[in-house]
Amino acid sequence: MTKVTLTALVRDLVERARQADSGRSATTVHGGHDRSLRQTVMALRQGEHIHESEHPGEVTVHVLHGRVRLVAGGDSWDALPGDLLVMPDRRHRVEAVRDCAFLFSTARCR
Repeated sequence: MTKVTLTALVRDLVERARQADSGRSATTVHGGHDRSLRQTVMALRQGEHIHESEHPGEVTVHVLHGRVRLVAGGDSWDALPGDLLVMPDRRHRVEAVRDCAFLFSTARCR
């Protein structure tokens, strides 16, 4: 059994993102490349984004802090803490409307 205190982790990652040249910080809290489920807490400084990508399998973003925007083509959705976004099955990106942190979960078929 592993326990991760997301509240403290989010505080730390948001502060690191604010100070980083890239405006980002992240750490994987569960799984990895060799597992079907991978969960990563990511933090972005306001105005930063994660480059547009497409993921095989299912992807969700659970907002933990701040405000994010999911953009897929001409569509976009804003989300606040407690919101869960299910990524569309097409190219997308996540933008920080305000300093933010979110749990990025990917599940792929083996």
